[in-house]
Order: sequence, then C-alpha cells, then structure tokens
Amino acid sequence: MQGFRKESVLKDGTKVLLRPMVSDDRDKLLDFFSRVSEQDRQFLRNDVRDPKLIDHWVNNIDLNKVFPLLAEVEGKIVGDATLHMRKSGWKRHLGNVRVVVAKDFQRRGLGSLLINEIAELAGEYGLEKLVAEIYFNAPGALNAFKRAGFGVKAVFEDLVKDLYGQNADMIVMVCDVEARKDRLRDKALA
Repeated sequence: MQGFRKESVLKDGTKVLLRPMVSDDRDKLLDFFSRVSEQDRQFLRNDVRDPKLIDHWVNNIDLNKVFPLLAEVEGKIVGDATLHMRKSGWKRHLGNVRVVVAKDFQRRGLGSLLINEIAELAGEYGLEKLVAEIYFNAPGALNAFKRAGFGVKAVFEDLVKDLYGQNADMIVMVCDVEARKDRLRDKALA
C-alpha cells in the first residue's frame, strides 16, 4: 500500500494526486491544517495545528493501523482521509473513516473522491464495515458519505458541542464494504 498512487480529476477538471502520507510530508501537513477553518477544525479529534502531533504522525506511520490518504494539487495537500483499523478485538472487522478537505476544495467532489478511495482500500484490508461520525449540521459531509454508500445508523442528540459551546447532534453512518462493492459492480454492468 505504501506504493499506492492514483491520479484523478475533480468535477471542475482539477487534477489531483492521491497517495499515502510519508514522513517527508510534515511541512505540507502543517501548511494544510493551518488553512483548515476553525469551524472545520472543531470536528477533528486532535489539535491538528500542533507541530508535535504532526511529528508523531509522520514519524509513526503504520499503514496496518492507520492508512492516511492525502490529496495533492500541484504539490500542495488539499485533502486528508484516514482509515483507522484494529487488528484484534471485537471491532477488528470495522474501519473508522475521517476526512478533512481544504475550504477552497469543498463542493468540488474531493470529499467524495477521498471517501470512495478509502472504501475501496478497506476491502483490500479485509474490513467488512466502515464507520463515520458526522456533525449533524454538515450537509456536505453527510451527502458525500451517502453518495459513497454510507447509511445513517444512529443519531446522538446533544452529544457534541459546537464552537459556541452549544450542544449539537452527531450522526453515525456505516457502509457495508462488500454490499457497496456489489452495488458498484451491478451499476457498471447495467
């Protein structure tokens, strides 16, 4: 998987390179996350502006635990999707998906591209289901995950807090990896 590289084209014709994160990406990641808006950062699990966190990520790459897929345009990171996996325990068949897209690349199909690519990679890792946690008031993210074959499985009311300290709902979406693959195959044959 380390050698994975794929070129794609967004809806507006922009060429994008998809590839796994490598240790040399430290400065590019710091630049990318510095451009992510405060509103978008509120939904991330970590303070992605912290250089120590980025150092930890790039110095501890283990593609069998976390597959970090980066999207680059002209050498600049514009998107990041991660597939988080467990090798043992009762959730070993599940993968957690997280996606961050630069503001100027939102609504251009990059989020959908990253989610679809992660879903394809999940099958290669032998995962059966993918899980995504999404803020209720993020319609773009919800639609991107729906288009990629995820369905709403739960809504947790007032579970998370927004930037202003107000309670907000979180949606859990799940994708059956094999069923998604079958749907795509059937669609291609139709």
